[in-house]
Amino acid sequence: HDLIFATAFGYQPFTQQVANQNPDKHFFGITPTVVPADNILNYYGKLWDGRYLTGLVAGAMTESNIIGFVAAQPIPTVIAGINAFTLGVREVNPDAEVRVVWTLSWYDPPAEKQAAVALVEAGADVIAQHQDTPSPVQGAAENGAWAIGSESDMTSFAPERYLTGTVWDWCPFYVKAVEMVKNGSFKPGEFYGGLDDGTVSLAPLNDAVPADIKAMVEEKQQALIDGSFDYWTGPLQDNEGNEVVAAGGTLSIADINGMGWLVDGVVGKIPNR
Repeated sequence: HDLIFATAFGYQPFTQQVANQNPDKHFFGITPTVVPADNILNYYGKLWDGRYLTGLVAGAMTESNIIGFVAAQPIPTVIAGINAFTLGVREVNPDAEVRVVWTLSWYDPPAEKQAAVALVEAGADVIAQHQDTPSPVQGAAENGAWAIGSESDMTSFAPERYLTGTVWDWCPFYVKAVEMVKNGSFKPGEFYGGLDDGTVSLAPLNDAVPADIKAMVEEKQQALIDGSFDYWTGPLQDNEGNEVVAAGGTLSIADINGMGWLVDGVVGKIPNR
């Protein structure tokens, strides 16, 4: 095979090894953590932008001002998603807080559901997540909370309680990747898709979401696409009171990929692994 797609976090070490052993082949590694090489193009998307938009919805829909987030592994892209989500929440509801429970796994449906239920029992009435499975959605819905999904449209798992969620669509990039190898235009480096090209999008919003919030989501999404809005603009503090982005400053992709702090409004800590 001339093209190899390494489609999950954790595949980086052996992708790098095999790429070095096969310099005439082309490798595409998910996330920007594969060490660069002449035959590797890393790809990812600005999922945190979608998380911010879902945070707007969560902040508007909570009545308890406690929102739960079931998180997977404590890597920068997951942390960035939590922070972006929280900034969206606080944009519409400065009194709300986001409580995080870590499953410390990428796939553990029972633990994910249990985490969601525990958050609801602790007072959360909206549950968000960063996992591929609908288990947190189901745990939230079965216990009377609203749910926000991740990675794909999970509406069918809880039609009445599912608010929205982030959605990946890698198809346009895969077509582009094949074409660049076929026509000789392949270049190593990094690719980041986003809201602008459809790599990242939102699942349909629940009819229960107020019209003004739906309009705000659309407005903020367009502003993110055209570059007129940046929620990472400082001043920002972490949840321990330290300034992490100075007034007038912002975060680069490199900063996001090295993120190791939780923004003000998040209740919880980053686990040591």
